[in-house]
Amino acid sequence: MLDPSASQYLLSIDNGTQSVRALVFDLRGNLVAKAQVHLQAYYSDHPGWAEHKAEGYWQAVCAACQRLWAEQPALRSRVAAVAVTTQRGTVVNVDADGRPLRPAITWLDQRRTDSVPRVGALWRTAFRLARVDNTLTYFQREAEINWIAAHQPDVWRRTHKFLLLSGYLNFCLTGKYADSTGSQVAYVPFDYKRHRWAGARDWKWQALALRPDMLPELVAPGTPIGVITGAAAQLTGIPAGLPVIAAAADKACEVIGAGCLAPHIGCLSYGTTATINTTGTKYVEVTPFIPPYPAAIPGAYSTEVQIFRGFWMVNWFKEQFGDREQALATESGTAPEVLFDDLVNAVPPGSMGLMLQPYWSPGVRIPGPEAKGAMIGFGDVHTRAHMYRAILEGLAYALREGRERIERRSGTPITQLRVAGGGSQSDAAMQLTADIFGLPAARAHVYETSGLGAAIAAAVGIGLQPDFATAIAAMTRPGREFQPIAANARVYDQLYRRVYLKMYRQLRPLYEQIAEITDYPRR
Repeated sequence: MLDPSASQYLLSIDNGTQSVRALVFDLRGNLVAKAQVHLQAYYSDHPGWAEHKAEGYWQAVCAACQRLWAEQPALRSRVAAVAVTTQRGTVVNVDADGRPLRPAITWLDQRRTDSVPRVGALWRTAFRLARVDNTLTYFQREAEINWIAAHQPDVWRRTHKFLLLSGYLNFCLTGKYADSTGSQVAYVPFDYKRHRWAGARDWKWQALALRPDMLPELVAPGTPIGVITGAAAQLTGIPAGLPVIAAAADKACEVIGAGCLAPHIGCLSYGTTATINTTGTKYVEVTPFIPPYPAAIPGAYSTEVQIFRGFWMVNWFKEQFGDREQALATESGTAPEVLFDDLVNAVPPGSMGLMLQPYWSPGVRIPGPEAKGAMIGFGDVHTRAHMYRAILEGLAYALREGRERIERRSGTPITQLRVAGGGSQSDAAMQLTADIFGLPAARAHVYETSGLGAAIAAAVGIGLQPDFATAIAAMTRPGREFQPIAANARVYDQLYRRVYLKMYRQLRPLYEQIAEITDYPRR
């Protein structure tokens, strides 16, 4: 066991969609140092594809770590352990030498295949009787390994291991094919109830063109994976022999990094994908037949509801309509976020009747695969500012609906809110969140909550903290809290109940007609 007095710092490697960060935390959860390398989010050789060079992710990790040591060389000797957290659902095929065989297919990729393995008659009958046969079809068509097997058979034949991005980076650091149970959010044969690879008779093995030997070893969060190899030390500057501890996917780490350990605390993530999560030891399917994701705590579950494009829509607005604010920010030296908050604050709560349904990417069941986004209520009074506020309000409405589904299925009321992710840095977004939920909304005390969650796992894994509950209590705390404004909350409650909750049901038949006519989303 390491001597806590000798090494007090923890290194988190956080590989998100837009950047890689090397983050150093102390045992109080304070961010001591940070180095960031920005990424091209993806490239697309065909409509709907979203790929990234797998080696590019590893090179960005190496660059971020080397930049960290260059800026603060004294930190290297005080780092006690490393943990990796990454975007979810991004997959990497590697050969027998661990070299990627093709670009990583990212979680944003929308390709599908109709050439899928045949599931046995008994399982097909069971899905049909449960009226979820469409869910089985969706799973098979969306699974990246099925597309690769059908369209790139040579890559599939040469694939030694099929890894998530987290497993690939763990391999690059340790030379071991191992990953955290808390990172398994993808089209893989994972048993979400027992947190292990699915049993031999599970339907997922029939649904996927995948063999058990192609998958990595699974370990629980807070468990050692291996140590930094000499080769990895040379490339990253991380000391050789340093323990690498299993953490979890970025959303799961974000939840514990925001201090959400109990099922009555809702964690809102205002990131590229917007989510609401609670953590508990009870297996709860918020949407029937859609399992809860593994939490960043061993044996626990995240009852997550997600809005797939989430705060991507906010960035979309800024790119398409925010040139004025971006230019003014550059001229004045002001942060662009301040000027965009001014846009929100120039519009009354409810955006003068402009309402957004944020289903800009199809879902599986709620919403269904036909879902599209919509804005209704336009009038001659509406401006860019109304549109921007309506986007933020629509996301908060959707997450409130997610909260109510979690409460109904779990039987536990959500009485506290923690908010993390890039959108949490907007005071305007925080205030309207408190107003729409009718609950106080507190920021996490640090912005880098995913990295902090990984650091918590690392601290537990090497004994610097005795367990996750103690570590979360010691290393997290609420930041600024926003109280709901009663008059705003009344307006939002009426719009939510009388308009927002009816929008999808009313518009769904039209979405189905659009899909049938245009073949988008593909039927």
